[in-house]
Amino acid sequence: MSADQKRARVFGVLFLITFLTSVPAVWLYQPVLDDPVGYIAGSGHDTRIFLGVLLELLLIVANIGSAVVVVPILRRQNEELAIGYVTARLFECMFILVGIVAILGVVTLRQQAAGAGEGTLAYTLAAIKDWTFLLGPSWVVGWGNGLILGFLMYRSGLVPPRLALLGLVGGPLIIASGTAVMFGAAQQGGVVQGLATIPDALWELALGVYCTLHGFRPASPTLAVERRERATAGNSSAPFATAPLSVE
Repeated sequence: MSADQKRARVFGVLFLITFLTSVPAVWLYQPVLDDPVGYIAGSGHDTRIFLGVLLELLLIVANIGSAVVVVPILRRQNEELAIGYVTARLFECMFILVGIVAILGVVTLRQQAAGAGEGTLAYTLAAIKDWTFLLGPSWVVGWGNGLILGFLMYRSGLVPPRLALLGLVGGPLIIASGTAVMFGAAQQGGVVQGLATIPDALWELALGVYCTLHGFRPASPTLAVERRERATAGNSSAPFATAPLSVE
């Protein structure tokens, strides 16, 4: 197996991890997000929240890993966009990390009394978590995983074109729905945003499964670069070969 195909399979596994950690984390946070004031006043479910935090920390690791491992291949197609993809992943992780801190702040309020204004503070922290989800996974992802990665995969031929088109369709839909929520034209987590998320969710899941099982398409011109480099290295393996000297 070539180095590129090894990277492809690692990329696929990490992409599946991002999918499998992000979805359960949202469900685990619901007691805090649905009623933050009631959460700090009640018995709480701190273990459940900590499990969600752990999943999101793993999500951050997988996000960054999936971007870094594929850069040596994507930069052959377009170096600027390859760097842009890594940058988008880092921005997404920044929003996720801020949301984690906000959630842990609510847990701390439940464990330690903060005075008369703790209910307002808990509501504010939960609102910060909602905004980080909107700006990160519901907006930046549309640019990074959708438009940038989808375009690079489509132009490079690393995956089937019809698969890459899911990203090119899903990315703009997530951006548009996130913007609509921001301006109050749609409800966060509502029907409109939920339907707009489906193509991108299918894109990420299908991309992770395809790369894990099959790697990248061998016929891709981008992979031909590695094959040419290996062939050149094999032809220039004479035991005493030296580079020609330049004489001025």
